[in-house]
Amino acid sequence: MKNPIYIHDASLVSPLGENGFESASALFCHHEGTAVGKVDQATEQAITDLREENAHYQKLDRSTILAMLAARQLKLVDKDVAINVGSSRGATGIWEEFHAGFVKTGQVPVPTSPLTTLGNISSWIAQDLGTQAAAFSHSITCATAAHSILNAIAWLESGMATAFIAGGAEAPLTDFTIAQMKALRIYSQESGDYPCRALDMEKTSNQMILGEAAACFVLSKKPASTKIKITGYGTSIENLTSATSVSNDGIGFQHTMKQAMEDQKLQDIDAIITHAPATLQGDRSELAAIKAVFGELHPQLCNNKWQIGHTLGASAAVNLFMAVQMLTTAQIPAIPYVSDSFVNPRERSVIPRKILINASGFGGNCVSILVEKEL
Repeated sequence: MKNPIYIHDASLVSPLGENGFESASALFCHHEGTAVGKVDQATEQAITDLREENAHYQKLDRSTILAMLAARQLKLVDKDVAINVGSSRGATGIWEEFHAGFVKTGQVPVPTSPLTTLGNISSWIAQDLGTQAAAFSHSITCATAAHSILNAIAWLESGMATAFIAGGAEAPLTDFTIAQMKALRIYSQESGDYPCRALDMEKTSNQMILGEAAACFVLSKKPASTKIKITGYGTSIENLTSATSVSNDGIGFQHTMKQAMEDQKLQDIDAIITHAPATLQGDRSELAAIKAVFGELHPQLCNNKWQIGHTLGASAAVNLFMAVQMLTTAQIPAIPYVSDSFVNPRERSVIPRKILINASGFGGNCVSILVEKEL
């Protein structure tokens, strides 16, 4: 039995704006004719306002600004708080801008290097909040934010920190990043109300869509008024047959879910917030893993990529925020285009108390986190 790590506060910046995950709408717009999950107008204005506060902020990548906006929403339990907010792609927007200028002129602006290092996300959060403890970033592809949570747990358990801000940020809605996903032939070409049909096992094409978001959490070992805590976690590496492959049986997720649950009773897990990115192989592999662990009567399945897209390195943080919201509101959001019997084969209405969160990414990285609310 692992020691609980309490979630004292949580924040989200995403296309949802102030709306919750219980909305039945998919929130996509278009970037050069391609569907994307872009933040709403109110958040866009907040980005503009933040940049205008400080001349330094005007130069920062959008991923860093999104992370700063999310971190500002948090109520800190301690100013001496460590920070680890990661990103899969990092400063992809200004990378592309600076590289285009270099190709054209052979020169780059003076601050190009510090502004494009991945570590600037957490360091600018620290500067903005005025914290003085360790601040570092990392990339473990689409499992990045889940590993931020694991890093926080390790630091808190070791005594290297007493409070921790963990999370993920991604602003991948750039021409080059979108082109990379299209080159993999996984980007959705669908239209209609739900062009990203994650967990739809009847779809016949890949339907992943990119989205932007940032989510952050204040964690510590001290009990929180929220009564929401992380009580289990598991990690695994799939054996790859290609750079993007996952096993048909979801071997990695089988390992991580079992590790995260330890001695929990299977019937006590109320919901699973799936990684399911709306790719054919990714969705099928994860469902196979869930059925291998739980059988046909698995917990209720949830997903948010059908609403806001795949936010890459931020996606596990978005999932964790969704879990916090579910535990707070005592509601499990539906997925409007799949049958209730598919996502909820137990056919029962429950107040969610224990939720599993899955994340995986290129390189075979798999993570599961168990989060629950005390009675």
